[in-house]
Amino acid sequence: MLVIWLSLVQTPASTGICRVKDMDFDYDLFVLGAGSGGVRASRMSASYGAKVAVAESMFLGGTCVNVGCVPKKLFVYGSHFHEEFQDAKNYGWDVSPSNFDWPTLRDNKNNEINRLNVIYKNLLDNAGVTLYNEHACLLDAHTVQVGSETVTARYILVATGGWPDMPEIPGIEHAISSNEAFYLPEFPREVTVIGGGYIAVEFAGIFAGLGAKTTLLYRGEMFLRGFDDSIRAFVKDEIEKKGVHLIFKTQATHIHKLDDGSLRLDLTNGEKLTVNTVLCATGRSPKTQGIGLEAAGVALGDNGEVLINDDYQTNVPNIYAIGDVTDRIQLTPVAIEEAMCLSSNLFTDQPKRRMDYQNIATAVFCQPNIGTVGLTEIEALKDHAGDLDIYESQFKPMKHTISGRDERTLLKMIVCRSTDRVLGIHMVGPDAGEIVQGLAVALVAGATKAQFDATVGIHPTAAEEFVTLRSVSRQA
Repeated sequence: MLVIWLSLVQTPASTGICRVKDMDFDYDLFVLGAGSGGVRASRMSASYGAKVAVAESMFLGGTCVNVGCVPKKLFVYGSHFHEEFQDAKNYGWDVSPSNFDWPTLRDNKNNEINRLNVIYKNLLDNAGVTLYNEHACLLDAHTVQVGSETVTARYILVATGGWPDMPEIPGIEHAISSNEAFYLPEFPREVTVIGGGYIAVEFAGIFAGLGAKTTLLYRGEMFLRGFDDSIRAFVKDEIEKKGVHLIFKTQATHIHKLDDGSLRLDLTNGEKLTVNTVLCATGRSPKTQGIGLEAAGVALGDNGEVLINDDYQTNVPNIYAIGDVTDRIQLTPVAIEEAMCLSSNLFTDQPKRRMDYQNIATAVFCQPNIGTVGLTEIEALKDHAGDLDIYESQFKPMKHTISGRDERTLLKMIVCRSTDRVLGIHMVGPDAGEIVQGLAVALVAGATKAQFDATVGIHPTAAEEFVTLRSVSRQA
């Protein structure tokens, strides 16, 4: 599962040689941040012959490995077992009620993350990359202060990622971000999650699945903005079935800490919620403060993001940026691919590489999961209005025909009628991410609906439904 992050990348054949051989600099490349993108850029650049250093003051692997997608998915696995125990009864298993022990899950997660941290260090060491476990700050376009040392570099890469936003409301100091949620000393009995994106929806499912009374509070009319509307509405219904209380079009105006340690939220709809924990998942901002970008003359956007061109280059020609610190797509595999392109462009004689940001698949590990690739229906309508065939299918997963659980799966396919090309694929259901990952290859290859129809499915699976969709649900 972690191949995309941890695979041992060998020096590619026929890559050319490192173009940087300038002894006036301590390093050919200095990287700020050892997250997924920074580590991959460091390793690949070193494999091409560059002298590379990377600085990381917090934890190797960045957000994804330490306080993001990896530990979060481990928590998702843990939170789903209570349903498995319930479902087992109708399959003939006598599963006695069990109690959940939060410290066991938390500490085992910590052990796994520590193991991955060591792997990342070994990957850098084996690649010949110098690792500074220090804060790095640019002094100018070629000079970096790292700890008590000053070094110079021909090229500098900013890969510092993002950091959780906390809304400016009275009492926000009593709330936690997703960073702290992974290390809670005690599991809360009642939780309010504020937000409506990936992190908020995923953590709402985690807390509810582990036994907390959970409320998700979102200021908008519907969460998961940017996803297909059919998916958003379907997930709303399914999440509510699992016991998550959803409150939309409402904000918290104040968080009060009460004498017994609990927290009371005052809401714009007049309600008051009393809980043990408030998790704010209201977005993330680029981590650009305190690293000397101003001193180096690097231009930033309105939200603090590093502004780059199609080659990841800032307005300062020798300084580059990739990953969540920019305004591109905030996904770990995107940062890794950007790193691959940049290192090749800087240090090989190969043709210039640029990342294609079209048809990037993604998953939301809410419960049930979302998997999606390509255009939403609203996006498709911008260029293909009046020329769309929409296929939708809802059904009960085979497993639950016996378990008795009230859970359904949704599949949606968007097709351009005149060209027969599949423009978007969306799914809500078990293993949606695993299924859509394979289908993403088809979309990138420009697959048509006829080619899907000609594909023999694997029976019985949920995935086969994508190659057996025959009836158009509607035209748009």
